[in-house]
Amino acid sequence: MVAEQDFPVLDTVPFRVTEPTRIPVQRYYDPEFFRLENERFWPHVWQMACRLEEIPEVGDWVEYENLGQSVIVVRTNDGIKAYHNACRHRGVKLANGAGNCTARGFSCPFHGWRWNMEGENTFVFGRQIFREEDLAADDIKLVKCRVETWGGCAFVNFDDNAPPLLDTLGDATTRLDSRRKGELKVDWWYSAVLPTNWKLAMEAFMESYHVMATHPQLHAVTTAERRQYGADAPDRPPLGPTASSREYLDIAVEHMVKLQEGMGGMITPWEVEIAKKIHAEMDDIPDDIQAASGAFYGRLWREIEAHAKATGRPSFDLIETAKTVPFKAVEYIFPNYFLLPMYSGMSSYRVRPLTEETCLFEIWSLAFYPEDEERPIPVAPTPTSHDDPGYPEIPKQDYSNLPLQQKGLHAKGFEYMRLSPQIEGMISNYQRVIDGFLGGLDPERLARASSQTCSGFDAPLFDLGF
Repeated sequence: MVAEQDFPVLDTVPFRVTEPTRIPVQRYYDPEFFRLENERFWPHVWQMACRLEEIPEVGDWVEYENLGQSVIVVRTNDGIKAYHNACRHRGVKLANGAGNCTARGFSCPFHGWRWNMEGENTFVFGRQIFREEDLAADDIKLVKCRVETWGGCAFVNFDDNAPPLLDTLGDATTRLDSRRKGELKVDWWYSAVLPTNWKLAMEAFMESYHVMATHPQLHAVTTAERRQYGADAPDRPPLGPTASSREYLDIAVEHMVKLQEGMGGMITPWEVEIAKKIHAEMDDIPDDIQAASGAFYGRLWREIEAHAKATGRPSFDLIETAKTVPFKAVEYIFPNYFLLPMYSGMSSYRVRPLTEETCLFEIWSLAFYPEDEERPIPVAPTPTSHDDPGYPEIPKQDYSNLPLQQKGLHAKGFEYMRLSPQIEGMISNYQRVIDGFLGGLDPERLARASSQTCSGFDAPLFDLGF
């Protein structure tokens, strides 16, 4: 363990985490802390800017915004590039939303200056009225923003000297690449404005401890399968010690149905149909629940893979992958993007701060589709309220807690959160990495700590090296 006195700069961070299991509440609403995040944290971290399927053709572009910074991500003949979204004349924002710039490039709406997809200026109206030294070609190119790709997404970083993207992601890339994450396609995409600090929105998904109270429809099977709280705990599996293996399989299939209906992505409709068919055909079920579970899921995984191959979808060996590259139910990509893999599909989430106590929360449902099937280009949805009745059941249940938590943090006498070091350690891990950025620690050290934080939910406290 590295001694704290080795990093005196951390003492300059307001409301920093000095006791790993106690998180000061001011970090979620204090204006000065929010200002420091905007100044010292967000400009130096890799942010998921777009899915590559949003820009499938040369010339396609999409805008990414966060905390007043706007970047254009564009597919060129030479790959994915990104530019800061400002005219080189007088700073007007060039692009809004998404489009294709092959024919017209990017044109300033104020005075008509234009640039092509390579960022080169192609037109200055009334060029003769300017000094030539103010129009040097290299000087009026669009300013590049650093961009790297992984997992079917483009990530941007405003720090030209930051360590490479993959250095910050750690083993999460291995786990997700083994499941062909980069070939998933958008099934649906929702966007909501939450009256919640962005970190609270992230933390709601960093542990499974909340499932019992927040998602009662999922609790029965998750406790029965995982028994993570121990056989003698009061939170005993609701099936009870005399439950039959048939009862277990009944609730296992119901769990899949609830996930598919309430979340999407994690479970596809065709996977549910396969599970129902197997369940109906299983007559000779082992009496032992563990054996019954193995027989059911073993067949389920084989038939999911077979169906994927038969329908021209990307596929992988679910059984072998589960053995050799075990995945986490929530895979976290530091700092504000995470994925929920299950069988063949996934859900993915992205959170962006708006103010100290509001954030933009997006959800994608992702699935494999036949490789020759034409898919519509995903279009960013208009954000709605967090209590929009159109959202799936599971996110609505999570959303219902967060405004209450944000308000509760202001309660007199509530000074800090109290975390379990066993299953809520991830919250502390990433909060302490934020402190490292705010304290200006060495970028290589921060990259290593960030990669540790990409550990999946229910992680214990880690020694981050500072």
